[in-house]
Amino acid sequence: MQGLMTVFYKELADYFTSWRGIILFVVILLMGILAIIGPSGAVEIMRAEATTAPTPFAFLGLFTAGSRPFIWRISMILMPIIGIVLGLDAINNEKNSGTLSRLLSQPIYRDTVINGKFLAGIVTIAVMLTTTILIIGGIGLLELGVAPTSEGVARLLLFWGVSILYGALWLGLAMLFSVFFKHVATSALTSIGIWVFFFLYTETMTDFIAQQTQNPQAFIIAMRISPLFLFWESMSVILVPGARTWTEYLQLSTSSVSFMSEHPLSLSQTMLTIWPQLAIIGGATVALFAISYVKFMREEIRST
Repeated sequence: MQGLMTVFYKELADYFTSWRGIILFVVILLMGILAIIGPSGAVEIMRAEATTAPTPFAFLGLFTAGSRPFIWRISMILMPIIGIVLGLDAINNEKNSGTLSRLLSQPIYRDTVINGKFLAGIVTIAVMLTTTILIIGGIGLLELGVAPTSEGVARLLLFWGVSILYGALWLGLAMLFSVFFKHVATSALTSIGIWVFFFLYTETMTDFIAQQTQNPQAFIIAMRISPLFLFWESMSVILVPGARTWTEYLQLSTSSVSFMSEHPLSLSQTMLTIWPQLAIIGGATVALFAISYVKFMREEIRST
């Protein structure tokens, strides 16, 4: 445990004092603020809706309203970039510089190195996300005077926790390639290439579904191979209590009942609805880190 915490504190200090960590924090903060202010931001939209359709979950609209809301930015851009940048050189940079062999020559277990790095990355993601959510909430309170309900706070905490898990998935992916590839550039390009592929794939398939009238269900199943879409879908249901998954939306779209406003899901029903998506995200995160862990533990590390 002592060795683990030593590596953890060292990596955490590197993340928060390096230009990389500072730039990442500024990026997520600015993108979060821009999602709620401006001509098409959440604050302006919520002001227009406040007099016509007030709801007990209005506070959550700060994260879901707008042309490119905060939830979309988190799903498609912010969490993948943060996870990849934090993990792309976690192992191979230490190997290339020779610090890894010197570190392992100390009385420290090898598994504490990769465990400490992964844990520090998760905590960094959590701190950045927590700060951004609090600032967005503060701006919303000042601009709109709308406070969250108890269930709204619970949904926001659930969103916070799953977002960290989602960020850990991309961190695990980047660390996986950092273990397998010798050069940092190779691991970075591979990780970014996978993210860009899923980004374009999700955006393209969304357009196909919107145009498809014959069999949209098949396109929805195809979209669910993308972790971006899985997270986006599940978080939309969490932060919009009246929302449904895409499959349920297709089933209810022919109904004359306004299920979005008249029949919101309770928090327990929401969890039952999205647990498959959350299980896939969590399982993929564990699998990526497990492969990295096994590879790192078995490979030969020579002093340089």
